Amino acid sequence: MGLPGSKSGIDSTMIRCRVLYQKTEPLRYTGMLDIQHIWERIFRRAHLSLVYSQGFHPQPRIQQAAPLPLGFLSSYELLDFWLDSTETVPVITGKIQRNTHPGLEITHIEEIDLSAPILQSQLESSCYLVTSLLEIDPVLFVEKWKHLLAKRTIIRTRRGKEYDLRPLIQTIDTIEPENGYAGFQITLSAREAATGRPEEVIAAMEMDPFTFRYKREKLAFSIPVFFLI
Repeated sequence: MGLPGSKSGIDSTMIRCRVLYQKTEPLRYTGMLDIQHIWERIFRRAHLSLVYSQGFHPQPRIQQAAPLPLGFLSSYELLDFWLDSTETVPVITGKIQRNTHPGLEITHIEEIDLSAPILQSQLESSCYLVTSLLEIDPVLFVEKWKHLLAKRTIIRTRRGKEYDLRPLIQTIDTIEPENGYAGFQITLSAREAATGRPEEVIAAMEMDPFTFRYKREKLAFSIPVFFLI
């Protein structure tokens, strides 16, 4: 038995929507679980009836595309949610916009086919903007990442297991330094069991990852995720 207002299965009142949003400075140190709870509060305040899973511990059907590490910002976060509703997407969008949370900015909401594959299963790569908090010689900075890319293997340890970081790095491009603060855009694999993290690239360059800021700018998928934008 589901929660009040919940639905199970596929019927004429269930809709699935996808939202593109930004995680900005007020939420920098808010983790993904808390982001999930923020979204749940937004739906409650907006009086939108979420669909719940079945079982002994029903959970609202909200799915994030990819976990964002603590301390990271993002201009490209994707979330799917299922509603028991006959309202149109513009009405739903208006309700969410009026009840959003500081640091969470809505870019676009679109209805998605109920049978579409989950985002996580189609994710291929993530693009990050990485900028230094300290002044760095731009020439030295470029030399470091070019030296890194020249390596055949970059053995790192994550959660007690060794892995090769090198095949997870797809592209690195420098950006124009501002006031001596170097940075680059980096695209990393984000497939299941083959996910690269930008702070580990910095560490592999023998630099302190805590002296950099990280912002996700794009997620790439094997299928189109939107049709109206």
